[in-house]
Amino acid sequence: MVKQMPPYTYIENLPSQVGQEVTLRGWLYNKRSSGKVRFLILRDGTGLVQGVMVKNKIPEEDFAAFDRLTQESSLSVSGVVRAEPRAPGGYELDLTAVQPLHLAQEYPIAPKEHGIDFLLNHRHLWLRSPRQQAILRVRDAISRACREFFSGRRFILVDTPIFTPTVCEGTTTLFATDYFGERQAYLTQSGQLYLEAAAMALGKVYCFGPTFRAEKSKTRRHLTEFWMLETEIAFAELPDILELAEALICHLVGQVLAHRRTELTLLERPLAPLEAIQPPFPRLTYSEALERLAAGGHELAWGDDLGAPEETFLSQAFDRPVMITHYPKECKAFYMKPDPADPRTVLCVDVLAPEGVGEIIGGSQREDNLSALQDRLREHNLPPEPLEWYLDLRRYGSVPHSGFGLGLERLVAWICGLHHVREAIPFPRLMDRLTP
Repeated sequence: MVKQMPPYTYIENLPSQVGQEVTLRGWLYNKRSSGKVRFLILRDGTGLVQGVMVKNKIPEEDFAAFDRLTQESSLSVSGVVRAEPRAPGGYELDLTAVQPLHLAQEYPIAPKEHGIDFLLNHRHLWLRSPRQQAILRVRDAISRACREFFSGRRFILVDTPIFTPTVCEGTTTLFATDYFGERQAYLTQSGQLYLEAAAMALGKVYCFGPTFRAEKSKTRRHLTEFWMLETEIAFAELPDILELAEALICHLVGQVLAHRRTELTLLERPLAPLEAIQPPFPRLTYSEALERLAAGGHELAWGDDLGAPEETFLSQAFDRPVMITHYPKECKAFYMKPDPADPRTVLCVDVLAPEGVGEIIGGSQREDNLSALQDRLREHNLPPEPLEWYLDLRRYGSVPHSGFGLGLERLVAWICGLHHVREAIPFPRLMDRLTP
């Protein structure tokens, strides 16, 4: 009579299955032997577990299979779950069966130091390392928390186009592509303009998807393809989105602390700086920021945009994100509404993360006056024809409205304590990298 296989399970379920015989499927992370006792460390995407093989307590063929198993070979194992605080994950399997499924070739990523180019060239395999898995789990928790946050506030998810007919954030950072040989299309820089249209229909909306910037930058803060969470709210003004952005960041950090502490510990991320992220956030106007910068030896002329050194200096003065508002209109996008109290500036905000990560949120109150918006298009030398539909929003029931965008990779980099955003996305796209 053929022995019935124990039920398949995942490593993450083992705490509730102590004393039971189960079957796991996964990959060999490591192995070691001490004669008649052999140890396999298995990973299955949900965790690590050690399996113990004892000669004469497992079929001889299965015991001998140990010698053929190579790093990252796939296999199926059965065994009885036992609590063992000293083992990886706190549980072990007393193995009763080991079945190799595919014997891996010599694995290129050895347990030694590798250069970043080598690791990026093997990114499809590097993702299997515990560190990269931890980062992706944090990213997943943040993405889920973003959707929960807006769903809980009755926002409607709206999917915006990837192909767009014109600029949103600046003509110098557009990726152009041929559109059926008839015209040029561009990869989206932002879903914002389309979200504004959706907000006039649905009131409170958001989108969450990839965006593209052809920015020739090789800094640790930049990618050419990144994910952005954007929101737009009808009848909202600048103070409304400041409060919303503050609540969103606190929620996201809180959810990661609640559900991904194990991963943060693996990443050696100190938790105290994250636990300090509570409202209210400090707020500075652009002019106040310039005064702080000048006092710290960073001289900028009024009207200059803040660069990475200036943002880092300002963020290091606070233990939580700092909001910089009312930038000069010359260094901001055409759709931002000038401040009636000082028309040199616009009603906008950049949220700078602590610890030198830079801007994680950018937002503004939008220009809702048709003639003023037409003037701004002329100032930016943008043709109005591709944006006539956008101008229609100011012709048919225009209202004050505001919104912001959050860069997912920078947020992940900050929360995980990463030096470079390239680790915050599964397959980074950089100026000099399009593969794997």
